[in-house]
Amino acid sequence: MDLSISMEQQVFREEVRRYCHEHLQKKNSPQDGSGFNRENWEMFASLGWLGVLLPEDMGGSNGSIIDACIILEEFGRNLVIEPYLPCAILATKTIHNATNAELRASLLAQMIAGKLIVVLAHAEHETRGNTAFIETVAQKNSSGAYVLRGRKSVVSAGSIADQFAVSARLTGADSKDAGMAVFIVDADAPGLRRRNYSLIDGRPAADLTLKDVTVTPDSMLISGDYGLSAIEDATDFAIIGQCAEAVGAMDKVIKTTAEYLKTRRAYGTTLNKYQALQHRMADMFIELELSRSMLYCIFAAFSEPSQRKRRALVSSAKALINNSAKFVAGNGIQLHGAQGMADDYLIGQHFKQLAVLQGLFGSSDFHWEQCALYFKDAQLQSFDAQNSAETREPASPPESHVSRTAEPAAVAVSG
Repeated sequence: MDLSISMEQQVFREEVRRYCHEHLQKKNSPQDGSGFNRENWEMFASLGWLGVLLPEDMGGSNGSIIDACIILEEFGRNLVIEPYLPCAILATKTIHNATNAELRASLLAQMIAGKLIVVLAHAEHETRGNTAFIETVAQKNSSGAYVLRGRKSVVSAGSIADQFAVSARLTGADSKDAGMAVFIVDADAPGLRRRNYSLIDGRPAADLTLKDVTVTPDSMLISGDYGLSAIEDATDFAIIGQCAEAVGAMDKVIKTTAEYLKTRRAYGTTLNKYQALQHRMADMFIELELSRSMLYCIFAAFSEPSQRKRRALVSSAKALINNSAKFVAGNGIQLHGAQGMADDYLIGQHFKQLAVLQGLFGSSDFHWEQCALYFKDAQLQSFDAQNSAETREPASPPESHVSRTAEPAAVAVSG
């Protein structure tokens, strides 16, 4: 398998890196207090970054998941906190999967132009990475409208959103795997209460409370039969994007730490001369390269026809890169000493950034469990298929059957 990127993608990477270095570094990026810079967002639109995953007939750039990850890796390296991941990846892919074609076209056109910010409000307090678990409900009233009731937790970019794509379980849908629809709700809709805050790395977020929020049938973006699969598909893209951002951040942590060890002196020499610290840096570099290799390998998962297998592969990447990020960030702080905890040092800001990324879309334990469940089911299916094939084979002669069971017993007795 070829893990290298094309020449065009290499040029694109350099362009994104140059732009981030000149305009998007966190210390030089003025925000409005919500962690959002409107000028940067409009520039993203003019560069075509907001529609990188969309086909050209929808106004997008017809890019791939690799192109999106190139952008996010550079964002992670430069501490960019503009809501590219929740808006241009998660929300855009969710809307791209919509069953309401007219509403989809209207939303995507405005989002790609940078004029409208729509975010997915799906996660709840008890979700913990499980996309199939939601308690928000949508009840159809006598006039045909839907009434939404429930809560949404840690909605990324929720404090700056103009509209929300709210997932809700249709009343009467008892199954955890069906009856989940997605509705478009205005940020100022009656009955919607929004509590805005910033995460520890400065990203904007919000908690939503929906109390008898009424929406028209035309506001249903995705019908109940396709809601869950659409959200799961978009979440896969978002998880890989989050992994790319983490790889970029880890790369910057290692480079920043290496430069610090070259200049910090103790006992008459610089810290990079001590073998124990060299070994620690080598371990951090190994974790980075392992994560980068896992990220590149997982790109092939998006050609998998089985969505369940793809989700298992994505979960494996998420869990592994989560663990690597924790190791790299923690050791970066330790090698910097006490000053690594200060906000004036980039290493402390990257530590917060990686801590937030680790918590998005479920913990490492959750994703390892998803991998284990998938491989357990795959093993059982293989075992059942083998047994089914054996039952279709002609029955063996009685003599042969006796001889195969007698031999092990004789060996056991002789032993």
